[in-house]
Amino acid sequence: MIDWVMEHWFLLTLFSLYTAILFRNVEAGSTASTDLRGYFVGGRNMGGVAIGFSYFATFASTNSYVGHAGQSYRYGLPWLTLAVLIVLFTWASWRFVAPRLRRFVSEFDALTIPDFLAIRFPHPTGREYLRVTSGLVITISSVLYLVAIFKGAGNVFQEFLDVPYATAVGISLVIVVAYTALGGFVSVVRTDMVQGVMMLVGAVTIFYFVTDAAGGVTRLPELKADPETAPLFEYGTLVPVAVIVGMSLSGALKLMVDPRQLSRFYALRDEEQIRVGIWVAVIGIAIIQFCLFPIGVYAHFLLDDVTDTDRIVPTLINDPAIFPRPVSDFLVVAIIAAAMSSMDSVLLVAASVLFRDIVVVRWKNTPPVRFTRYAVVGFAVVSALLALNPPGGIVEMTLFSGSLYAVCFLPAVLLGLYWRRGSWFAVLVSMGIGIVVLLAWMLLGFGQMLHELFPALTTSVVTYVLLSRQTPKDVRIGAS
Repeated sequence: MIDWVMEHWFLLTLFSLYTAILFRNVEAGSTASTDLRGYFVGGRNMGGVAIGFSYFATFASTNSYVGHAGQSYRYGLPWLTLAVLIVLFTWASWRFVAPRLRRFVSEFDALTIPDFLAIRFPHPTGREYLRVTSGLVITISSVLYLVAIFKGAGNVFQEFLDVPYATAVGISLVIVVAYTALGGFVSVVRTDMVQGVMMLVGAVTIFYFVTDAAGGVTRLPELKADPETAPLFEYGTLVPVAVIVGMSLSGALKLMVDPRQLSRFYALRDEEQIRVGIWVAVIGIAIIQFCLFPIGVYAHFLLDDVTDTDRIVPTLINDPAIFPRPVSDFLVVAIIAAAMSSMDSVLLVAASVLFRDIVVVRWKNTPPVRFTRYAVVGFAVVSALLALNPPGGIVEMTLFSGSLYAVCFLPAVLLGLYWRRGSWFAVLVSMGIGIVVLLAWMLLGFGQMLHELFPALTTSVVTYVLLSRQTPKDVRIGAS
């Protein structure tokens, strides 16, 4: 035990300081979390810089640092398509969704995405079905995403600290539950700012040391000249173009409709903060994605016969020939911070939706903040247990979660904000058909030729538009 502590003393010191900062933010969060508005959206009094940091820190988790960074080993430079679309849709979300959504939710005091849908499509009985159904989609998708992040965090602890995987998942569980459940939205955002800085420094550091160890960026032509690795530079060779584009869209489109991302807009105090936050979010997410996504390509110079791409980044960082010990120790803490920056937001959104849109619909007198705190703990425990034997890889689970959000919420949220037609029935049917097509396309194996997002999203949008054109005028409200 003493030898282990001596070997990892610097990492343990950094991690202790990081954890102390997290719990310091709990105090400010608890003060602001006396009611639902404070606990869910920080009292709608947050600035653009803080929300901009929180936006990119929430999105870029171990899916970026471990999952996506390693996937370019398999897919090559075409995998950068996802990085480009992530940056593009970050800008589009702040430019086209944030202004109208912030005005809408402020006017009607909405706190969740199902809140928005129920107010936007105000049928006397249909809105309850809409709340519950959309709430269930969010909670299921959240658990799936949390499993992926727990897997990434567990791999990091296991690789660097020789901690058993199950113990590593448990450590992540205890820390993230403590500051999220107690501090609520304010604690999460304040923590995201610290985590965001660490993530930016970490991404640049990983890129610098890996490319340096590989011989520099000028060595890439060697891979292109080698017949075995030349396909890494070609679209459509390793995987069909329609599949790589579909995977990229499923990972990027959710930036427009993912509840954990949109909840940031709910908290902005005025529209001036959007003009500030957009640049913080776009620049931050661009630096992280374009530093991390090429790592798998450079790994061809450093690793042989990789079978699990989720292990590439942990393996490289743990190599003293590539990263000096103090640098690798910092990167471990940065990747853990990346994991927790997504876990806390997903947990808070899932717990908020469970209370606001599922429980309250049936049990009106449930204590709000107390129940939501218990729900944070419950979601975390269930997800951590599932992560002990995860159903897939990090990238696969996060991309499926993104596809599910896109087919369920993109028509209702985007068209709901910009098109005056629509109804609760159109939303529910488009959700149902989109989910059926998504799952059927995957189960039938058609995804090898055309990614399931294309048929599922197309079907969902067309269904929504056709049914919305039949909507009577007395069930529409303005979306501007």
